[in-house]
Amino acid sequence: MTISKDVYYVSGSTAILAEDMGKALLAQFQNIRFREEKIPFIQSPDDARKALDYILKQSGGDKPLVFCTIMNQETRDVFNHPEVQFFDIFLNTLELLEQALDIKALREPGYSRHFTITKMDKRVEAIHFSLDHDDGTRTNEYDEADIILVGVSRSGKTPVSVYLATHMELKSANFPLTSDHLEEPELPKDIVRNRKRVVGLTSSPIYLHNIREKRYAGSTYASLANCTRELQQARNLFLRHNIKTLNVEGRSIEEIAVQAIQAIGLTRRKRSRIRDIAGHGS
Repeated sequence: MTISKDVYYVSGSTAILAEDMGKALLAQFQNIRFREEKIPFIQSPDDARKALDYILKQSGGDKPLVFCTIMNQETRDVFNHPEVQFFDIFLNTLELLEQALDIKALREPGYSRHFTITKMDKRVEAIHFSLDHDDGTRTNEYDEADIILVGVSRSGKTPVSVYLATHMELKSANFPLTSDHLEEPELPKDIVRNRKRVVGLTSSPIYLHNIREKRYAGSTYASLANCTRELQQARNLFLRHNIKTLNVEGRSIEEIAVQAIQAIGLTRRKRSRIRDIAGHGS
């Protein structure tokens, strides 16, 4: 029998952080069905009381879970109510950090979501680049890319590329390996020239077959034999050009994105550039 539980993410800002952290914790409890809702922009004790009344009414005395990232103590304390299971995500950790660093935290709601104009411009630029270089377009501009994803059809290139742009501000391009490239076998010179920034996405044949079957059931394109052949041809290309590979099977978009930048040492190179800049400025 599946257990159900109401969950609320409350915040003085967007509630994105409360939701992200709450979901990460709740993912450890696979046998429970969670009914989740965000309640953002709780700016005052009065807002909090209205939100609490709504929560108690919706949950019908079933002691819902409330994950909170509200900084103002008076507002936050409204949710520390006997009829809810209250989880203050920030408080204990923030107080420990204040002690460790011997300095008071800002305690400003939503501060982690603030962007400088420069940071926002960088993100917008990365998103435009990703969209302009989706599915093998404008390969002559691959020298500008931070990372290039290559793989057969339905290997997850586009969603991962968009995630890299929107969440990591990276200029990400992606290139599909069609029969023209798999049969030769050869890659465009724009990819070969930038192969140190290329990640080849792969999986098992049955995994790819199942994904393709959902949209093209019974087709030659989705057949296990064709998937097996395409994946092997792609691996041969990756091996020939010494391209790092990443198995996407069973991984989320977030996991694939992080492992892709690790595969080409992108995070290490960024840290090196920061150290170089800091050294020149000292």
